[in-house]
Amino acid sequence: MFVAASTRCFFDLPFDQACSQITDLEYDKLEIWLEASGKHLSPEDVGRDPEGFVNRFREMTRITPVAFCCDSEVDENLLEGICKAAKLLRITQVTLRSAPLGTPFNTEIDRLRSCVKLGSGEGVRISLKTESGRLTEDPHTAIELCQAVSGLGLTFDPSYYLGSPLGERSFDMVYPHTFHVHLRDSTENDLQVQVGLGSIDYSKLISQLARHNYNRALSVDLIPERIDIETRPLEMRKMRMLLDSLL
Repeated sequence: MFVAASTRCFFDLPFDQACSQITDLEYDKLEIWLEASGKHLSPEDVGRDPEGFVNRFREMTRITPVAFCCDSEVDENLLEGICKAAKLLRITQVTLRSAPLGTPFNTEIDRLRSCVKLGSGEGVRISLKTESGRLTEDPHTAIELCQAVSGLGLTFDPSYYLGSPLGERSFDMVYPHTFHVHLRDSTENDLQVQVGLGSIDYSKLISQLARHNYNRALSVDLIPERIDIETRPLEMRKMRMLLDSLL
């Protein structure tokens, strides 16, 4: 396992400056966050011209990219382009959002099978982020999706299960299906708190992941609207040091 940082942590800065800030904080692995609006990259910025994006990325930073995370909906054409960019950058992990609650299960299965097929054609793993308001809100449903779609995994974000609207849920069954991990400190009542004030047992989490031979990224993924910009550098350093001490 290794520690990475999501460019989402610097949502208020242009992408190149976000990469620079993350490097300055002594992270050497990067997760590229794609969202529909704002100063950051959109899925279109990558998917419509994957070769052009890769060239621009290599010119702006030397930090190693390890994953893409799509925070907005992407169609198959864009996903294909994102997966091509991933292959060129030697990235093997792309995170997508699951469908909103209320979406028919079979409809989502059909969509995900197409996504996984596109990813596998470029040597890329596709995973679904576990989050509230989506089909992955319930860990049992998240696992059912993985079981129904061969090759599909989960991007495990324990913060959402810790304070799940469904009440307390055990998420031990999620570990065998985990392809990627998003982390921040959280409590049952607050999705993001200062590092050290939360309830997530990182030692247990890493131990459980290791038990299932997880050897990929632990990505620090701060929630934009909950970031205190003044204390952000300190919080990111503390999170990196905490995770490094446990690996």
